[in-house]
Amino acid sequence: MLYDYCVIGGGIVGLSTAMRLLERRPGSSLLLVEKENGLGEHQTGHNSGVIHAGIYYPPGSLKAELCRRGAEATKEFCAANDIPFEVCGKLLVATNPLEVQRMNALYERSTANEIEVVPVSAGELAEREPNIAGLGALFVPSTGIVDYGKVCRATGKTIERLGGEILLGTKVTGIREEGDAVTVSSPGRNWRARKLVVCGGLQSDRLAVMAGLSISHRIVPFRGEYFRLPREKNEVVRHLIYPIPDPDLPFLGIHLTRTIDGSVTVGPNAVIGFGRETYRKLGINLADLVDYLMYPGFWKTVLNNRKSAVTELRNSLWKPGYLAECRKYCPSLELSDLLPHKAGIRAQAVARDGTLVHDFLFIETERMLHVCNAPSPAATSAIPIADRVLDRLGVETAKVA
Repeated sequence: MLYDYCVIGGGIVGLSTAMRLLERRPGSSLLLVEKENGLGEHQTGHNSGVIHAGIYYPPGSLKAELCRRGAEATKEFCAANDIPFEVCGKLLVATNPLEVQRMNALYERSTANEIEVVPVSAGELAEREPNIAGLGALFVPSTGIVDYGKVCRATGKTIERLGGEILLGTKVTGIREEGDAVTVSSPGRNWRARKLVVCGGLQSDRLAVMAGLSISHRIVPFRGEYFRLPREKNEVVRHLIYPIPDPDLPFLGIHLTRTIDGSVTVGPNAVIGFGRETYRKLGINLADLVDYLMYPGFWKTVLNNRKSAVTELRNSLWKPGYLAECRKYCPSLELSDLLPHKAGIRAQAVARDGTLVHDFLFIETERMLHVCNAPSPAATSAIPIADRVLDRLGVETAKVA
């Protein structure tokens, strides 16, 4: 069978792309192929569940626009599909004078991004969050929480309702672009489609190479380790508690996150993973490890971020160090409060010069589009990212006669 569209990848970006394709082009034939036995099994199913507002991004940037639009689209989708979510708001807490300066600059950025943000004094912070210490904070009321696994499953049902097919447990082993179609292969089976979209996440660079594309970047897995607080401390915070980000560091830092099931998590840190899909602490996938150790951009990244890399690794191996990061703004936490919780792995595209790619990275041919980097927060922004993909494919909404 010749499909109109094939999508590889059952994470939230691939699912949103398939859904929006069928909404723009009703009646089209579409196949979504996913190697795992469930949807959203990797990055989507291992994130913190936050619906971000987009306060961090440069004014006028694509990331700021997509995050702002994505937050509203996510909430609308959840409401339409009876998926529980909560708009609990987020506090970005400054704990020293330097962070106060950064906080003020961040407030100006949020104003330029047209995001509602309320400055909070130290006294007001103590009233809002008695267990949080800080010199001041920014309150972002539109930030929310959701279970993105449920979002994925609801998106999958929407795809099938619109006539799309979802094939789980199917690993793609070949991609070949021909004159009039793209052939996608797995052991013992082949499919053909007029257009192919690849949203491969942690495997996106390998799928691009498989398709015969020339790429200069590599996916390096960054492991984010979380802890969960004991049930009796589920009320330790009323909002999400985030640090003021350091502009010299590539990741946000450890924060306290309320989750939709009522619990509170602490994290994540950011350490180099020893496998792209190896979630067990100190678990190793030798093929993945050799892959990035042989890539010159990896060593340049380590050199460029050596101070933070050492700190993150130390805190990963030494729990009191991790706790110290948490106690900067939640001093009542104890070592016994840090209970085991699942880790996440972020697919970080790294350029040959060692630069971490923080922007969207698309590679296109006549019949293929590969999403090689969908920067955080891709889960929040998934629906407008999908629209962006469709625009690049030239897929316009079909006109009703």
